[in-house]
Amino acid sequence: MTIKIGIVGYGNLGRGVECAIKHNKDMELAAVFTRRAPESVKLLTEGVKVYPYDEIMTKKGTIDVLILCGGSATDLPVQTPELAKAFNVVDSFDTHAKIPDHFKVVDEAALLGGNVGIISVGWDPGMFSLNRLYAGAVLPGGHDYTFWGRGVSQGHSDAIRRITGVKDARQYTIPVEEALQEVRDGKNPELSVREKHTRECFVVAEEGADLDRIKEEIVTMPNYFSDYDTTVHFISEEELMKDHKGIPHGGFVIRTGSTGWENENNHVIEYSLKLDSNPEFTASVLTSYARAAYRLNQEGQKGCKTVFDIAPAYLSSLSGEELRKHLL
Repeated sequence: MTIKIGIVGYGNLGRGVECAIKHNKDMELAAVFTRRAPESVKLLTEGVKVYPYDEIMTKKGTIDVLILCGGSATDLPVQTPELAKAFNVVDSFDTHAKIPDHFKVVDEAALLGGNVGIISVGWDPGMFSLNRLYAGAVLPGGHDYTFWGRGVSQGHSDAIRRITGVKDARQYTIPVEEALQEVRDGKNPELSVREKHTRECFVVAEEGADLDRIKEEIVTMPNYFSDYDTTVHFISEEELMKDHKGIPHGGFVIRTGSTGWENENNHVIEYSLKLDSNPEFTASVLTSYARAAYRLNQEGQKGCKTVFDIAPAYLSSLSGEELRKHLL
């Protein structure tokens, strides 16, 4: 049976989901929902209609899973519980500190509607979370380290763009190589925020803007840059489009630990990602979990789930027999 997917929101993430659906033969794109004027949204998939977000409830019963592609700040806290009452849903809510609260409200809504809601799906939270769990279970009493980058932080880039006199900007998060190597060597260092990552900013200033003031506002910005060693480069708009138009990202999850009666043998577990497109990779993870949401609901399950609650076989289009034969 083909799984009918609806996309809510058609920005970078929504377009990534559309591309992912194309490469999953057991899925089809059924509809896209947007707060923009529907006629202004041009899809890659022929024959699929774009609807206003306000009409989404009229499609109840015609869509197997909604993949929610809004932002974690204001969209998903409202949309996920609202839509979980009527649909199976998957979101990429990534405000780590607020995940427990988000889980609670989505769980209540999904249970009420008899649906499955899978939250905080992506690579962190998501794939990195799974690897932290697996490694911690295998090496109890060890140390976890997570490094992000080198990659574009969309939230930090937006924060720079809000500064008066800034026309455009990209901000890269970069692991400190010396700290990364100490962890890989099993030295178990105690690392501050500043010792783990640096931030590099490429800024297009408006003509006549005060560059010294812009730089000072960036490097002293609390919660974004003040705790990091931050480098600011002023470049032309042409340079930004030529050298920094992509959205790459990635990172490393490392667990160090020991085994033996006296913990005499040391081990390092490392999982890494190097992504040309952060939103397209995140979209591909969301799409695989949409398959899991559909299968779980077909089995009669309901309520909110995270990546910790779902067996890996639910993500794959292969049968159990095929998985055991080719991947086990």
